[in-house]
Amino acid sequence: MTAPRTAAVEAPPRPAAERPSTTGHPVRRWPRLALPGCWGAVVLVCASLTPSLLPREGVAQGVVSGISAAMGYGLGVLAAAVWRAFADRGPRPPRRWSWRVFLVVAAVLVVVFFILGRRWQGTLRELMGMPAESLGSALLAPVVGLVVFALLVAVSRGVRAAGRGIARLLSRWVGPSAARALGGLTVAALVVLLISGVALDAVLAAADRAFALQDQETPEGVEQPDSRLRSGGPGSLIEWDTLGREGRTFVAGGPSAAEITEFTGSDAPAPIRIYSGVQTADDVRDRAQAAVDDLERAGGFDRARLMVATTTGRGWLDAGSLSAFEYIAGGDSAIVTMQYSYVPSGLSYLIDQDRARAAGRELFDAVYERWTALQPDDRPELYVFGESLGSFGAETAFSGEYDLRNRVTGALFVGPPNFNALHTEFRDDRDAGSPEIEPVYRDGRTVRFSNEISGGAPPAGEPWTGARVLILQHPSDPVTWWSPSLLLGRPDWLEEEAGRDVLDEMTWIPLVTFWQVTLDMPFSTDVPEGHGHRYTRESVDAWALLLRPADWTEEKADRLRALIRA
Repeated sequence: MTAPRTAAVEAPPRPAAERPSTTGHPVRRWPRLALPGCWGAVVLVCASLTPSLLPREGVAQGVVSGISAAMGYGLGVLAAAVWRAFADRGPRPPRRWSWRVFLVVAAVLVVVFFILGRRWQGTLRELMGMPAESLGSALLAPVVGLVVFALLVAVSRGVRAAGRGIARLLSRWVGPSAARALGGLTVAALVVLLISGVALDAVLAAADRAFALQDQETPEGVEQPDSRLRSGGPGSLIEWDTLGREGRTFVAGGPSAAEITEFTGSDAPAPIRIYSGVQTADDVRDRAQAAVDDLERAGGFDRARLMVATTTGRGWLDAGSLSAFEYIAGGDSAIVTMQYSYVPSGLSYLIDQDRARAAGRELFDAVYERWTALQPDDRPELYVFGESLGSFGAETAFSGEYDLRNRVTGALFVGPPNFNALHTEFRDDRDAGSPEIEPVYRDGRTVRFSNEISGGAPPAGEPWTGARVLILQHPSDPVTWWSPSLLLGRPDWLEEEAGRDVLDEMTWIPLVTFWQVTLDMPFSTDVPEGHGHRYTRESVDAWALLLRPADWTEEKADRLRALIRA
């Protein structure tokens, strides 16, 4: 009787990266890419080359393409895994001809879309009056894209490896399915905590320390004012050294009485400028009160027009817009503002919104309390101004249209971010038939929008009595149109007819458009005036529309534009 045969037990195959060589030592191989993921990467790379709001240099395009490729790769791998789950089978290595077909098709698609992308970028540059991009800059895109893609894939694999390591550790005590689930949840929780908590706080603290040092500097050519009408000057309740870099620039700048007199042709007083820096007082409420006290000392409540301005980030205000206000007001004006942060506007835009909100509300409320204590006939006209993140802060003092109408003479909000509460309310509740890029809100009775103020603020011919609230927003301004909803939802402004400086070929693509517009934001001021996030040239027409000077002419407007540009 023969003994039963024992079935040969085969050892599981080793990973490709650890297969032994003929010398007996394991051969390390490059990490492999999945073919479905590569198809997804190529599709989204091609999509990323379609036009966005602003022209993109090669480096910016490379970052967009790299992020898109990583997302496409992940989606391709996920789609393949879902398909295998439904088919109830494991992964299979692709055939050799599958990779050959992919390489040929991918090369053709990428080259075609790269050429189309160059043409679209050239057309957009012509539309905005920008010089053509060099071929060398454009060729940086594929290099940067590959680097970004490789980094993102490496990070994602590192996170996955960490999840698997935790799962192996937990499998000593729980079942494999529970261990995998708990490992994934643990890694996800750590990533979320790092990004939203520890890392965010660390970035803000480090940025505050770094930019606080810069805030102590005084720009070249800026000198302490010798006028009692300026914070930091003789008799001021606010010391020069506490104003910060932008505050010192603000109080030392602006047109003089002689310059305004020359422009208007009649005697003009020197404008009043009041500024409270972060170092003026630790608490935002005390800082606002210090600004109002100094405003009253300088005689700001005795002027014909008073502007409450909210700064952006580290205390910046657009010098051209402020000067336009003072020129058109004939010098009989006062501007009061305060700093709320050390960090630049771009960083404040992402992580410092609470400070902007508190600063805008506290400063206006402090001014309004002192203003309402005056006799009605003795009160100056009251205006509100905010640009970019400053418009976000300036809005927070008001609950809606009627609140604005009842408390101010006029307001100018320039390039508002998409998350502004009132801006969103006015835009979303626009009159039927009006476009999102230039909406009409309640027949324009109080609030009006304009994306080209030289052409007016629609609706044309409708009366605009009482308080006037004007919102300027360019069709190509990524700060105004960026929103997380771009990830998965098509916005109205991409369903409507394209704006005056946006290409008809721009279309919404899930995931891709979000990153395109996100990467447009850092370069939103690197375009000519009248496009992107640059509004200075429009301040003359905007303030003339709000202040309503009796003797205003187009000749004066042209002269003032020349002065502002100079």
